[in-house]
Amino acid sequence: MTISLNKNVEIHEISSEETFVIRQKVLRPGKPVIQCCFEGDQALDTFHLGAFFQDKLIGVASFMKNSNPSFSPHNQYQLRGMAILESFKKQGIGAQLLKTGESKICSILEEPTLWFNARTTAVGFYAKYDYQIKGEEFEIPEVCKHIVMFKKL
Repeated sequence: MTISLNKNVEIHEISSEETFVIRQKVLRPGKPVIQCCFEGDQALDTFHLGAFFQDKLIGVASFMKNSNPSFSPHNQYQLRGMAILESFKKQGIGAQLLKTGESKICSILEEPTLWFNARTTAVGFYAKYDYQIKGEEFEIPEVCKHIVMFKKL
């Protein structure tokens, strides 16, 4: 799947290993790359999207079939490791990664729920796309404060 954002940016599926460099730079700076490998990355029903500018990877998002007990037990996907390089933020790339992932999930499942642990600093971004907060803030050790967000697609 390839989606053209403009003449220079494309989004298409990538391998889990390709996500690690961006995850490390944005989400785990200064940490070992092994911390950028998430449980579920290699699952058959997981898919990873990459945003490319002039053939350079600038953003990633991973979507995993994973259940959260706060929601109906069926038809759930979890967004993990969404990250855009700082110099490419606020250009609609994150929104396009999110929308592309949502579209693919809807082609796999009927009436799915997409949920994730959002950094509290990113809540405003996700709220613009109709994601809702579920529960209270919590700390992911050595990372930052997060809160669960979700949307029924």
